[in-house]
Amino acid sequence: MLGPGERIDALVTMDRPGVWIMGAPEDPVREGGLGIVIEYANQRRTPQWTTAPPSTWDYTRFGKPPSQPAPAEKIDMVFEKIPRGAGKFNSFTVNGKPYPHDQEFMLKQGTRYRLTFHNRTDDAHPMHLHRHQFEIAEIYGKATSGIIKDTLVVPTYGRASVDFTADQPGLTLFHCHIQHHMDYGFKALLRYA
Repeated sequence: MLGPGERIDALVTMDRPGVWIMGAPEDPVREGGLGIVIEYANQRRTPQWTTAPPSTWDYTRFGKPPSQPAPAEKIDMVFEKIPRGAGKFNSFTVNGKPYPHDQEFMLKQGTRYRLTFHNRTDDAHPMHLHRHQFEIAEIYGKATSGIIKDTLVVPTYGRASVDFTADQPGLTLFHCHIQHHMDYGFKALLRYA
């Protein structure tokens, strides 16, 4: 599972000659265009789709046990949805407020922070931090380390924590990578003191 704007590096063993479809596991999504045809050399036939066995995505499969203490500086972020808060559309808040959070999220250069995301909505949200990378510290109630990202899907009604060092001075945008959510308030500015 990849959220909008999320990226991975993957190794794929190409050992099944033919013409295959690599795409979203949900039929309507894949058939709507989220897929690509992979064709081996000298293979000319109708592309095949093979349904993968069900599996539960778990970032922690790629992590390792935590080896360092949690950063001393912590910032909690609570995400909420306001049904029809923008007329016909839902709006979103971070810590009960819409964008921009003028003085709420102040960073000290060189300081390591733990951001804890509390998702109080019925949507999974791909959260993206501009200009920084973070290390997943906890997700699905499991502690982990060693997974470096800049976008993380925070589960429906779930919680996740990430650690990062404030080493890129200037305004830093933090937002949900679902454009519609961002357009209706799901973003914040982190500022350096």
